[in-house]
Amino acid sequence: METTSTLTREQVLNVARARHAAAMEAEVDKLQLAVDWAELHPGFPVDATRPWEERDVEVAGDGAPTVAEFCIAEFALAVGLSSDAGRVFIGDAVELCHRLPCTWARVLAGEVLVWKARKVAQQTRSLPADAAGFVDRALAPVLHRCSFAQIERTVEAARAEYDPAAAEERRVAAAEQRHLTFYWRNVVDGQVPVAGVLDLADAVALDDAITAKAAAQDPALPLDVRRSIAAGMLAGDPRREVVIHTHTRPEQSMVEVEHTRTVVTPDQIKHWCQQAGTRVTVRPVLDLNDNLSTDSYTPTPRQQEQVTLTFPTCVFPNCSRPSRTADTDHITEYPTGRTETVNLAPLCRGHHRLKTHTAWTYHRMGPTTFVWTSPHGQTYLVDTDRHIR
Repeated sequence: METTSTLTREQVLNVARARHAAAMEAEVDKLQLAVDWAELHPGFPVDATRPWEERDVEVAGDGAPTVAEFCIAEFALAVGLSSDAGRVFIGDAVELCHRLPCTWARVLAGEVLVWKARKVAQQTRSLPADAAGFVDRALAPVLHRCSFAQIERTVEAARAEYDPAAAEERRVAAAEQRHLTFYWRNVVDGQVPVAGVLDLADAVALDDAITAKAAAQDPALPLDVRRSIAAGMLAGDPRREVVIHTHTRPEQSMVEVEHTRTVVTPDQIKHWCQQAGTRVTVRPVLDLNDNLSTDSYTPTPRQQEQVTLTFPTCVFPNCSRPSRTADTDHITEYPTGRTETVNLAPLCRGHHRLKTHTAWTYHRMGPTTFVWTSPHGQTYLVDTDRHIR
């Protein structure tokens, strides 16, 4: 194979080694900067008479300093994270610096990888200070080579030793991790992946019910297909109404089903619902290009629906919270007399509070494009794909 490289093999290895060392050093620097940012924005007690204003956020465990809530978003964007991920990152840094000093020293010395140290910090955050200290002393000398399982065993041993009541609470809380999840964003050919964790007794009962209904299906079908059909039949309730939001495009007969990333025919949607014994209501999609208006401060239901369909998620940079659970915000402070769709956008509650109570501002550049400006003058262009730059 021909190559256009002007470097020798030894030079490639030397450059690769240097780049790796620089990347490792940059990761440590970024973690230190998170500590610096937290120290520059200490938390403060909340005024009980003004609960809507900035809060005192406990990003790390007991005894670690708190952080002012609204500072998190700007640092998060500076390092390419969402607000939620930024809060975790700052919390990990504060936990390491203030509650895991032995581990933190090894991180600063380049002896422990940042991602592994953060793994420990996330595990110890719920421990009391003396238990965190035990984990720190036990793991710091060997952290560069220990496994995740060893980290978890050490943390749980510390919890049982220093806080047995909390250990029991966690055992009980584990039952609350049960879930049944439909992965709507992973729909392929009209089929939805489903996963869950059930109580053993519930799982046995569900399996028995599905097995019984599957036995009544066409035996020519594979067993797994019959079980899938049977699971859908369990949801059949003729009293229930299903509202399906679909999006049409000019000169196309197919429709896109909201939040599923799939394109189907209207008849197929009806068929799915009718198979489950459900009465179907198909509501027309609004014209997203209309600039609806009202004399009221509060948007009309049609305006709110139009905003939801135009913007699937909160329009703050890197936020992916769905717009159906978000607030409908006036981009420019409510002008006297009219509320127009062009001046509305969905913001999740946290970013709505951020925009309302801090110097964060944004304005609309196009139909689905915004420019946000942070309190320190950093700008972020958000387009329809939620890419920022």
